[in-house]
Amino acid sequence: MSAFSAAEIDAFREAGRISAKARNWGAAAVKAGALARQVQEGIEEAIRDEGALPSFPAQTSINHVAAHYCSSPGDPTVFAVGDLVKVDVGAHVDGYPADTGVTVDLSPDGRWSDLIEAAVSALDAAISLLKGGTSTRSIGVAVERTIRKAGFRPIANLTGHGLTRWSLHAPPQIPNVGELGGEVLKTGMVFAIEPFSTTGAGFVVDEGKPQVFAQIGDLPGPGACNGALLDAIRGWHGLPVARRYFLDLPKNPFERCLRDLVKRSALHAYPPLVEASGAPVAWKEHSIYLSEHGPEILTA
Repeated sequence: MSAFSAAEIDAFREAGRISAKARNWGAAAVKAGALARQVQEGIEEAIRDEGALPSFPAQTSINHVAAHYCSSPGDPTVFAVGDLVKVDVGAHVDGYPADTGVTVDLSPDGRWSDLIEAAVSALDAAISLLKGGTSTRSIGVAVERTIRKAGFRPIANLTGHGLTRWSLHAPPQIPNVGELGGEVLKTGMVFAIEPFSTTGAGFVVDEGKPQVFAQIGDLPGPGACNGALLDAIRGWHGLPVARRYFLDLPKNPFERCLRDLVKRSALHAYPPLVEASGAPVAWKEHSIYLSEHGPEILTA
């Protein structure tokens, strides 16, 4: 990944500021009895109110769901007392994205506090290593060591990722375990680090109907699909969109078109990711600019 210009870094900084503000709003809105869909929509409204757009649909993953839980248009899910909720938020400014999140403990006795702290401490340990020339493997070692020392396991098949214009998952991948990774971080990179901690097996699998989609291939001509849908997807330049973004389109043609685009490999579908053994998962994420002076947390 090449270094960015000063103007591009400023766009990343603004996206990070807005993402952090929306994340904090979302975390405060996660309460027992609140509707998950309304919290997600509120996060996205907060981003738009700041003059940016979501870099991906806001998500609130509960308990054993580690990531990618985005509400369907009529999702009735409400948060309950005792839930462990991951609030995943991102904004972009002119295509320059940020990605951040926190875990909210809705238990009355703080039962998830140690699990959450393990992820927080692992992120801190990773950030403390950051400089030009740091290997991603060494970050994975630090994350895994920190989480295991706390008595938990990291999620091995979820990673951090590079950030570049119109892309949330650019190189490098930044692992959460020590046996993965091999790339070297360079000054000028922008990336997200996101340790996950669990009491379970330590890996995730797909489960449930996907609600999030991103363009990965060429879209067909308008005669093969709903033109309004194709125009909307093109307008996101490869950033993810949610099924609930398209309530104004007739359901049956829309669903047929969506299935066809996935089948054509024009779109990639992102189902919820759940801990394989059904165990609870905690997590924390920041977007970071690795400047010549050291790491700058864009989503602090």
